[in-house]
Amino acid sequence: MLYQVLEAIEQANGPVSLDELSQRLQVEPGALEGMIAFWVRKGRLKDTAIAGCGGSGRGCTCSAYPNGCVFSVTGPRVITLEPPDP
Repeated sequence: MLYQVLEAIEQANGPVSLDELSQRLQVEPGALEGMIAFWVRKGRLKDTAIAGCGGSGRGCTCSAYPNGCVFSVTGPRVITLEPPDP
């Protein structure tokens, strides 16, 4: 099933929401969370919900960005492919 998640995102040819992926694969969103996290740890996917400072994605306070974290998530959560390392 892990590879089916990766293949579905590759076939989407762009960002895909968790809900869309859940419907496409007929898997509960909660079950997809762990599979997506696996591919994020492996460097194959990027998940906007865990991008940014400490993975919180919500109004974090980075010392490098005193006016607020530039990586905070304000739009819908999307999962995308990470470009391969050269």
